[in-house]
Amino acid sequence: MEEKKTNFEESLKKLEEASEKLRSQDTSLEEAIQYYEDGIKYYKECSEILDHAAQKIETLTKQEA
Repeated sequence: MEEKKTNFEESLKKLEEASEKLRSQDTSLEEAIQYYEDGIKYYKECSEILDHAAQKIETLTKQEA
């Protein structure tokens, strides 16, 4: 089965959700650790997507010149 590739908006929303849950006063230590791990994962996904987009823009800009 092929894994569905997430887009920037989905990853950013999940990162924001993990951040909100992490800030909650009702979050246990175990939950906080899991939300932190999730946040790191979604941050990396967003960063990779943005890096790829920047490279693509740079390539297209060089082709235009």
